[in-house]
Amino acid sequence: MTHDKHLATSLDNGPEDAWVSVIQKMDEAYADLVRYQVEVEEKNLELEENKQFFDSIQSSMSDVLIVCDHSGYIQRVNRALEFLTGSVGESLIGTRFTDLVESRFLQKVDSFLNQIRIQPVRDCELELKGVDGPVPLSMNCSPRKNRRGRLVGMVLIGRPLGELQKAYIELNNTHAELKLAQERLVQSEKMASLGRLVAGVAHELNNPISFVYGNMHALQRYTARLSLYFDAINEGQSRESLKAMREALRLDKLIRDLNSLVDGTMEGADRVKEIVNDLRQFSSTQESEKKRFDLTHVIRTALHWIIKESKHPVEVRETVPDGLFAFGHSGQIHQVVVNLIQNAVDAMIDSHEKILTLNAEQVAGTIEFRVSDTGSGVSGENLSRLFDPFFTTKPVGQGTGLGLSISYGIVSEHGGKLEISNNPTGGAHALLVLPIEESPVV
Repeated sequence: MTHDKHLATSLDNGPEDAWVSVIQKMDEAYADLVRYQVEVEEKNLELEENKQFFDSIQSSMSDVLIVCDHSGYIQRVNRALEFLTGSVGESLIGTRFTDLVESRFLQKVDSFLNQIRIQPVRDCELELKGVDGPVPLSMNCSPRKNRRGRLVGMVLIGRPLGELQKAYIELNNTHAELKLAQERLVQSEKMASLGRLVAGVAHELNNPISFVYGNMHALQRYTARLSLYFDAINEGQSRESLKAMREALRLDKLIRDLNSLVDGTMEGADRVKEIVNDLRQFSSTQESEKKRFDLTHVIRTALHWIIKESKHPVEVRETVPDGLFAFGHSGQIHQVVVNLIQNAVDAMIDSHEKILTLNAEQVAGTIEFRVSDTGSGVSGENLSRLFDPFFTTKPVGQGTGLGLSISYGIVSEHGGKLEISNNPTGGAHALLVLPIEESPVV
């Protein structure tokens, strides 16, 4: 209306003014058209750049990308899927996603569309038909919605499991090898400790075996006498003759000795059995079930073996009450106790005064066992390294450097504590703390 009025006014002013006004309006319209064209071209360029940007992202993805409609038909794929299937993207568009899935996983895939209505699918393992055979993938599936929030399809992203599985297998194998090496180190150190105790154990076995051997010789002689007497009875010799033979063979004394000989033999055999059981328990490679065991017996057995084997006289001051029970593997704790006592004895080789002090007591829900010596102690720089594998202060060839390291691992696995410090009065002090009951699982 205003434009017509303005044009009418211009016409009233003359034809020349009217043409000027028309030309001005045409210039304004052309300028608007040019501006709109520039804006459209800028938008097209922006769209093209965005498309190239997203295409480059999809092309560089190592994970498989599949976009499907709500019926499961493929609408878009990336280069990773093309490489996996050996098919170009155009040939895959319009096909069903399930056509790419191995048959034994179809039932699992059929539930994707219903499941993503509730929540996305995470880390679902399935296999796609690859150009060189089935390819295992860890698949994630998310819903794709339009502006109104309505479900129009799904987006699937799959990561090949081949490399992950290979890395996991290699890691698992390495862990198994390390565990086996650790077990062999523990057993080697255990055998080394046992080797140091052989002389003492052999002497310990020799006493009851000699006792049994002597008793069996006596029983053999007694058997010969009894056989002579029974043969005389079978031959029907007279009562007087049998009485004289009985006195000559001293059968009455023999009969009185039989019970004591048998009892002594049984006692010696039981002692041998006890020593062998201790050795078997100490050297066993098998993981027996943890249970309550007599720690007092373990300490005294280890002490007895080491002192018997020691080449130097050691004064032992032992305050270990009877009936101290701890929870765990008795054989493993035996190894720890042997290491602590052996280290204390070894530390006093050059000491003028050799005093080994052992004491144990129950404190709340634990047993505290302490070993002290009168050696030179441990230097400050070495104190923090005592539990490091292969670290030893002993001369070359006299220590593996594994004893305390392995002992520390055993005690930690038992939920206990192992500490070594210096006594204020000189020498080293070891503290072993063990639970008396099974620790509750947290």
